[in-house]
Amino acid sequence: MVQPLVIALAGAVPFVEGELATTVGVLGGLNPIVAGIAAAGGNFLCVFLIVTLSSRVRTATLARRARREAVRVPVNPTERGSDAPEEPPTKVKPDSKGKERFRRYLDRYGVPGASLLGPLAMPTQFTAALLVAGGVSKPRVLLWQGIAIILWTAISTVSAWLALIVVYNVG
Repeated sequence: MVQPLVIALAGAVPFVEGELATTVGVLGGLNPIVAGIAAAGGNFLCVFLIVTLSSRVRTATLARRARREAVRVPVNPTERGSDAPEEPPTKVKPDSKGKERFRRYLDRYGVPGASLLGPLAMPTQFTAALLVAGGVSKPRVLLWQGIAIILWTAISTVSAWLALIVVYNVG
């Protein structure tokens, strides 16, 4: 009874996720179906919490920005007085390779493609947070992340189960 809980907790950890957690569960002697469900459930629960939190942060940030924009008086740069402070140029930090790859997936294939191919570039938790931060609706992110988690976890579960069959039948 404790093993599925441990697998679910492992599935919630970024970079471990459902794929590695289910593999550990199957190799550890847990029924492949139980291992897959526990790993996918733990992974999805974590993604659900991150999407919910990210959505609230995005809403609060946009509301704060709107309040600030409403108060701000636009300044024409040619009409600045000599005592007006110059705004320093902002430096843009380059994106990581994983983030660049994710953006290519999103631009090319949309939310379904980014969700399904995202695990090849970065953890599903990061993918979900980026999608929500980019303005994709919470239900849409949860739907496609859920499909991706089920798909990748199922592939890993079947692969681990088949590997065990091959190892024990050949050896």
